Amino acid sequence: MTKTPADGYKHHTTRTRRAATISLVALLGYLAVAYLAAPEFWWVHDGGVEHLTMRTTTTDGIPGDPLNVGLVGARDDVLQAFAAAEWRPADAITLKTSIEIGISVALHVTDPDAPVSTLIYDGRRQDLAFEKLVGGSADQRNHVRLWRTDPVQDRTADGRPLWLASASFDRGVGFSHDTGQITHHIGPDLDAERDLVIRDLEQAGWVSSTYEIAGSGATKDGRNGGGDPYFTDGKIMVGVLRQPD
Repeated sequence: MTKTPADGYKHHTTRTRRAATISLVALLGYLAVAYLAAPEFWWVHDGGVEHLTMRTTTTDGIPGDPLNVGLVGARDDVLQAFAAAEWRPADAITLKTSIEIGISVALHVTDPDAPVSTLIYDGRRQDLAFEKLVGGSADQRNHVRLWRTDPVQDRTADGRPLWLASASFDRGVGFSHDTGQITHHIGPDLDAERDLVIRDLEQAGWVSSTYEIAGSGATKDGRNGGGDPYFTDGKIMVGVLRQPD
């Protein structure tokens, strides 16, 4: 029996629909594994958060970046200090800012206020976040997230609050090694990023003194919430911000 052009069109349409269905199933499977199953696996695998005193977690409960920076000062002191050091406040995560950072990374255009992902410490997301781009896009950047500690229990000798922070270097965008989610990958040397933050604030004239406190502990083979390896001496460098005249 001779096939007609209509038969060929129907066959092509059927193959197109089948391919679209397979693609949709594959996409849904990826989303289910990357954003539901894999985070739950890592939560169980790492035993929850009981041992993470000086370490953040992702919003899925996966162990994240360790705390490595501290600042003593009022909120306005922190904002002015980072502004003087030419670090920009990170935008909140919205549809608009998510599209903007995607364009920045894909087309290598600048986005100096690009949002940073949410990390959790002490049961809440970061209070402040700052960044400094390296190059022309948000693909690579220095960034730091800060949490204000308990305003009653953790006030310092001069009566101002202590901020604990996690600083790391984003070296590029890719897929999480643990969950497959889209994420920034961090550089391994967390101590170098810690020292950069304090040094920039010192050079801006905003640090009057520094001291160290115990952090998450030294490790040569740590992994963050995206599965990226890191090493650190495990100490938190605290910068005491000068009080404005």
